[in-house]
This record gives sequence, structure tokens and C-alpha cells, in this order.
Amino acid sequence: MRVLIISADDFEDTELLVPLYRLREAGVETDIASLKRGSIKGKHGYEIEATLAIDETSVDDYDALILPGGKAPAALRENHDVLELAREFCDDDKLVAAICHGPQILASAGALKGRSATCYQGVAQELRDAGAHYLDQEVVVDRNLITSRHPGDLPAFNRELMRRITA
Repeated sequence: MRVLIISADDFEDTELLVPLYRLREAGVETDIASLKRGSIKGKHGYEIEATLAIDETSVDDYDALILPGGKAPAALRENHDVLELAREFCDDDKLVAAICHGPQILASAGALKGRSATCYQGVAQELRDAGAHYLDQEVVVDRNLITSRHPGDLPAFNRELMRRITA
């Protein structure tokens, strides 16, 4: 099992770090990609190394994708390669887990039409506009898609993520 996390500066620290460390604790190989290689900094000051640039990644190399929230998705969704990669994960029915503002990337990629999902309350209308059935729940699972609303939902988000990854 190999997982790709895509993020950028101003990510929500816990939404990237908590799933990352839980996956690594379980022995799951996990890579972090960003718009370019190097250090990315969270909203609360934590830094982590993006060992890959988006254009160095391929959906064929991974079993799952994680999209943390914070302000990072606003920058990421402007990048064609990020949107294409997210769309490919969804089209290939690979596991995709997005939390908080992370589902905005999927909305911009056109990957939410007809899907049930949740997100940060402030972007719920954007998900609806993208054709998603928005649910205000701590975690929503729709086939290969796992979504949650905010850092407080991380226990439920991680529970569903690990259930799918270790199945």
C-alpha cells in the first residue's frame, strides 16, 4: 500500500500530520507532494518536507490520495496537474480522502458530480454547485471517497481511512 498526500503552504497542520503519522505508524508508505519540492509550512507553523513535485507523481504509483485542508487547497486547485491527478484517482476508483477545504480540489476537478460528501461548512455551497450531495456529518463515505468537515472530525476520518487501507 502506498499513499500520496498533496498539500502546500498554509495547510491545516493537524489535517496533514495526524493522518500522515497514523499511516506511517501502520507501516504504510506515504509520500508528500506539493507544487514544488521542499519545505511546506502549516497555518500553525509546523513544517514538513514535500519530497515530490506534483509533476513527478503518477496515479499508477499510488493506492490512495489524501487532500488535507487549510488554505493550501486554494492554491492547489489553480494547478492543472493537481486537478488532473485528483480526477485520475477518482476515475480509477482509487481511495481518495479529503478533509475541510480539501474537497475544493475535487470540486474544481469535476470529480464530485453525483457523489455524497462533506467539507468545511463555509464551502458547502461550492460542493453543491459542483453536483455533490452535501451532508453535514463528521465523515461521509461514498464508495472510494472519504470526506470530513474539520480537525475535530479527524478521529472519524482516520478510522474510515485506516479501515479502507488495512482491508
